[in-house]
Amino acid sequence: MNTFSRRGFLGLAGVAGTTIGLSACAGTGGGSSTSSSSASASAMPKNTGPATGTIEFWSNHPGTSKDTELAIIAEFEKANAGAKVNLVDAGKNYEEVAQKFNAALAGGQLPDVVVVSDVTWFNFALNKQLAPIDDLAKTIDVDTSDYVDALLGDYKFENGHYALPYSRSTPLFYYNKDLWSKAGLEDRGPKDWTEMKDWMVKLKAVVPDGGGVMGSADGSNYLAWVFQNLLWEFGGGYSKDWKPTFTDAKTLEGVTFFQDLVKQGYYKFGKAPDADFGAGLTACAIMSTGSLGGVTKNAKFPFGTAFLPGKDNCPTGGAGVGIPAGLDDARKVNAMKFAAFLTNAKSTVTFTQATGYMPVRKSALQEEAEKDFLAKNPNAQTAVEQLPHTRSQDNARVLVPGGDAKIGKALDQIVAGEDPKTVMEALQKDIQTVIDSQITPKLPKS
Repeated sequence: MNTFSRRGFLGLAGVAGTTIGLSACAGTGGGSSTSSSSASASAMPKNTGPATGTIEFWSNHPGTSKDTELAIIAEFEKANAGAKVNLVDAGKNYEEVAQKFNAALAGGQLPDVVVVSDVTWFNFALNKQLAPIDDLAKTIDVDTSDYVDALLGDYKFENGHYALPYSRSTPLFYYNKDLWSKAGLEDRGPKDWTEMKDWMVKLKAVVPDGGGVMGSADGSNYLAWVFQNLLWEFGGGYSKDWKPTFTDAKTLEGVTFFQDLVKQGYYKFGKAPDADFGAGLTACAIMSTGSLGGVTKNAKFPFGTAFLPGKDNCPTGGAGVGIPAGLDDARKVNAMKFAAFLTNAKSTVTFTQATGYMPVRKSALQEEAEKDFLAKNPNAQTAVEQLPHTRSQDNARVLVPGGDAKIGKALDQIVAGEDPKTVMEALQKDIQTVIDSQITPKLPKS
């Protein structure tokens, strides 16, 4: 098969040039690509005036952000008196938004701006269902170089970008300082998973009845996202470029290590690990930065955040906003004006402070409100400091249609006690089949 690498294919950008080091369903591929207008955005004259007309924004309100989104929309409408934004509840999570968008692509009413996650954007871009945003940004005089390089780079395909960073996150290590103290542990996160395993023995003695040492999402709720951290420490992973590696010895070693921890009763799985952690039912959890706002509000105990266990093995994640390719050029430009406002420095400060997601603009760190917020909220500062130590997710999860769901199901089987080798062999064949049938024929020829 074509072995063109993701780095060459997507042109992911690094974070070395970022001053302070900033940098969680797949589109099913169903529905035909809607034809876009014949004129390219680069051929359009500059259009820097206010937006006009009605703009429909489809969102799942990441991090329970509906009220915050409405506040940003109100500011946009104030600055663009001739425009109105309709905020549409497009689903309770990223997967449901992708499903609704797929249905619209098959013949429904398209939105102007739509939330696309780390595991949904690529398939839409591959099938030419999202518009490249680079020339649209030039048309309205938006400097995309102000977006954090690594976060904007996550949406690069061939020679263009297909989304703007919006609700961007990494996982963080959250820990209950009261339980840490009772267990006699230092006030910090574990250096690696070997140390975490040693700490689990001590923590198990102090967690409340019915609780657990490590709170975790289950396989249908993004376990596949955070689990990359453990696998990468063991030298394994889901794939190398477009080659699945579920059956590699190091991957199996990591999966077996994980299953042993589960068998020893250290994990508490569920759909809402943030709620369990905030209620004091778990001693620690690996969760999105987007959980930080809720945990800060709900936890009745002191808690800390830390880098994930290991070295330079934290995955990026979250979502951006894209513009459908099937819109006419005037709607695309109008949509771009809203998408740019939604993600500008002031808006990203408002959004991230309310939710816990990361600022997506470099200049946001120069806003006095953000400087003051980070100084007063060291738990939020952790994500900023960790970003230079992140890495792009494995193709098998984020670029293969249905990859996250397939991996999550396999991890649930591992949690249930099924043989890791047997489960991973079946997953290897399944993912390889999807790559061969849906990805390889569309890859650039190397």
